[in-house]
Amino acid sequence: MESLYHQTNRLVQETQQCFEKLEKVSDTNSDVIEREIQARIDSITSNCEKMDMLNYKEPLSRRTNCKLRIEHLKYDRVHLQAALDTFKNRKYQRLQEEREREALLNHHFQPNNYQETSILMDQSQMFYVQKHQNSLQNANHGVDEMLQSGVGILENLRDQRMTIKGAHRRLYDIANTLGLSNTTMRLIERAVQSCYLSHPAIS
Repeated sequence: MESLYHQTNRLVQETQQCFEKLEKVSDTNSDVIEREIQARIDSITSNCEKMDMLNYKEPLSRRTNCKLRIEHLKYDRVHLQAALDTFKNRKYQRLQEEREREALLNHHFQPNNYQETSILMDQSQMFYVQKHQNSLQNANHGVDEMLQSGVGILENLRDQRMTIKGAHRRLYDIANTLGLSNTTMRLIERAVQSCYLSHPAIS
């Protein structure tokens, strides 16, 4: 168990070093290193599965610590696989762009032939176009929601303003009926405004 753990840990470190080599070679010469990295990752996966089985044979006092060490190796393996997949995807995009540029430069255009001058997109290009369109649609939807929310806020403020105006008119009518002074009216007016600002739902 212990020797297998150290062997797997060395594999992780060696795989990380392979990525450093991978960044220094050209895309056309990277296949060998990519296969080497994938083989090491597969070995790490296999060793982790073996250690999971061996861990059940360990004393109970050691199982938890051993399990944590194995999980750490699995975590490293996941990140190494993700890094390799990301490199392959970027490599594919670069090579595809180069092929398209070469095809464009070597293409002889006919001025009156639309079929000859049009450039067809492959499936990968269509995927990114669709993804971009979906992002724009989501952004437009978000803007629409913000505008609707703003309209609702403005309508609410307008209703509150009309309610306060109506309250003012009722107070002035009552004051005129009771013959209250202007000072008393201003005090009542401030109290009403404070009440509506604190409780906007009151009508």
